[in-house]
Amino acid sequence: MPLKEYRKKRDFARTPEPEPGAAEGEGRAFVIQKHAARRLHYDLRLEDSGVLKSWAVTREPPTEPGVKRLAVQVEDHPCEYKDFEGVIPEGEYGAGTVEIWDRGTYRPLLEGEPDRTVAEAIERGALKIELRGERLHGDYVLYHFDRDKGGRDWFFFRMKD
Repeated sequence: MPLKEYRKKRDFARTPEPEPGAAEGEGRAFVIQKHAARRLHYDLRLEDSGVLKSWAVTREPPTEPGVKRLAVQVEDHPCEYKDFEGVIPEGEYGAGTVEIWDRGTYRPLLEGEPDRTVAEAIERGALKIELRGERLHGDYVLYHFDRDKGGRDWFFFRMKD
């Protein structure tokens, strides 16, 4: 069942987070949500194959080349989540305030492999994207640096122009 982990972690009678529903995202939207949970972080979400592929970025996303951020891959979220802002109550998974920090569209940069999908690039451990947001503009990379150990840690950084 798609989004099984997302559903398992939430009690939709208690949290205002969206329950997976009819939204079938096939676009290329992205959103970054500032999440003041136990620790302040930023959630990067990329729309792909009907879900939002998601990473928790430990600090504010980089706007300049050469600045790397740790991004921990988390469970996929429903496409409805790209518009979510609100307060997740204490005692619930991810308790804290969620607000949209940036949003826009992205374009996968799959040069040399135009038939490769975003999901395949994520599976292989490296995804280059062009972000066209309100705050972030330019080419970015998500690189899975502990993949061989089965980890969830990625680098998120802006490429040089």
